[in-house]
Amino acid sequence: MSTTIIGIAAAAAWLYLIALRGGFWRVRDDTAGASSAPARAVVAVVPARDEADVIGRAIGSLLAQNYRGAVHIIVVDDHSGDGTAAVARDAAAQAGASDRLTVIASAPMPAGWTGKLWAMRQGAAAARAHGPDYLLLTDADIVHAPGNLAVLVARAEADGYDLVSLMVRLHCASGWERLLIPAFVWFFFMLYPPRWVADPNSRTAAAAGGCMVIRHDALERIGGIDSIRGEIIDDCALARRVKANGRVWLGMARGTESIREYGSWRPIWDMIARCAFAQLGYSALALIGMVLALTVIFAMPPLLLLSGSPAAMALGGAVWLAMSLVYVPILRFYRCPVLLAPLLPLIALFYTAATIGSAVQFWRGRGGRWKGRYQAAAP
Repeated sequence: MSTTIIGIAAAAAWLYLIALRGGFWRVRDDTAGASSAPARAVVAVVPARDEADVIGRAIGSLLAQNYRGAVHIIVVDDHSGDGTAAVARDAAAQAGASDRLTVIASAPMPAGWTGKLWAMRQGAAAARAHGPDYLLLTDADIVHAPGNLAVLVARAEADGYDLVSLMVRLHCASGWERLLIPAFVWFFFMLYPPRWVADPNSRTAAAAGGCMVIRHDALERIGGIDSIRGEIIDDCALARRVKANGRVWLGMARGTESIREYGSWRPIWDMIARCAFAQLGYSALALIGMVLALTVIFAMPPLLLLSGSPAAMALGGAVWLAMSLVYVPILRFYRCPVLLAPLLPLIALFYTAATIGSAVQFWRGRGGRWKGRYQAAAP
C-alpha cells in the first residue's frame, strides 16, 4: 500500500510539472530569425578574474556584433594574475577597435560585496561616461553570435522589457558534459519557467547572468548594482529587483555560447555547490524538504519497478517514461543522445548530492567559493 501511495504522489507531481509548470520543458532557440533593433547606445560590462584563456574570443565576438548602435566594452580586471587585461587589449587591437575597449583595474573589494558584483558595479559606474541606453552584462567566457545584441535590444524595445537575458548554450562536448549540462539548464527552467518570468502577473523573476541586457535607467531606478551587492545568485536577484518595478524576459540561445569547458564531473559539482544552498535561503529545513521531494519525484519511480506491487510498478514505469519524454527536448537542443533520457533519475541524484555539498561547504565557512574566494559563510 505504501509503495502505491508513493507512486501516486510521484505521478501527481509529474502531472503538475508537465501540465502546469509553465511548459518549462518546451525549449527553443529564442534568437532565431532576423531582428531589427533601434540604434540604441550599449555599453558591455565584462567582469574578469583570471580569464586569459577565454576572454579574447569573448571580446572579439562583442566587437563583431552586427548592430547599428554604438557599442563600447568595459572590462573590469579583478586582480587577475594571468594577463587577462593584456589578452583583452590584444583582441581589440586585432579587431582594429582599441578605441571601443576600456580596461579598468578593480579596486580592492569592500566588505559586504561579492567579487563579481563589485567588478560589475565599477564597470556600470564607468559606463555612465558613454551615455548608454542599455548595459550588456556578460561574462568573460561568453562568445556572442553576431546578431545577439540586436536580438536582445529589439526584444526590449518592442515589448517594453527593462531586463532581457538569454541562457546561452553551455559547453557540451565531453561525456560528463553531455550527461550533466543539459540537466543543469532543464532544472533552471523548472525553477524559473520563462513564460512565468515574462508574465507581469507572476512573481517569478529570473535571469541568466552570462548574457543580460538592462535599460540603464532601470538599473539606476533600483539603486544600481549596490542594491544586490551581497547576493551569491546575482542574476536572479537583479531580476527580482527589476521585476518589482518593471518587466523581465528570459529566453534561450543556441548560437551564443559559453566556451568554459568542464573536463570532468567535479567542476560541474563545484558550479552547483557554489550557490545551490543560497537558492534554498540557507535553510536546513528547506534542504531536507528538497531532498525528500527530489527523492520521491525522481528516484522512487524506477525503484517502484522493484516493489513487487503491480499497481506501484505500473505507476513507477509510467512516471519514469513521462519524465524521460519531457527531458528529450533539452537533449535534442544540446544534440545529445536521447538514450540519455532514462538516466534522469541518476542525474537528479547527482544534483541533489551537490546541493547537500553546498550546504556542508556553507556550514564549514567555505560557501560561495569562486576564483579563490569564499563569499558565503554561516554566522
